Amino acid sequence: QVQLVESGGGLVQPGGSLRLSCAGSGSIFSITTMSWYRQAPGKERELVATITSGVTIKYTDSVKGRFTISKDNAKNTAYLQMNSLKPDDTAVYYCKALINGASWYWGKGTQVTVSS
Repeated sequence: QVQLVESGGGLVQPGGSLRLSCAGSGSIFSITTMSWYRQAPGKERELVATITSGVTIKYTDSVKGRFTISKDNAKNTAYLQMNSLKPDDTAVYYCKALINGASWYWGKGTQVTVSS
């Protein structure tokens, strides 16, 4: 059974940093694409960043220059380094991955709160 588990969320002051992790476990032979999404209260889930096995990386405009996505293929893990955090970054952050070239999986999310 394949699972994705996010970690690293928490409460941080504006201007601070957090590093999120998304670890895949189970019968995983390959993860070609991993993405981070976020959903703030009362808003739709939005794509934050995506990385593929070909090292193609995309970011939504609001996080460019502040967030960095990376992927450790050996560990089946993706990371989201978030710097210069703003209150508007407050949301539940989810990871999504295309596993074994066949199915998309979602994690259950980790809460990020940016507040003084």
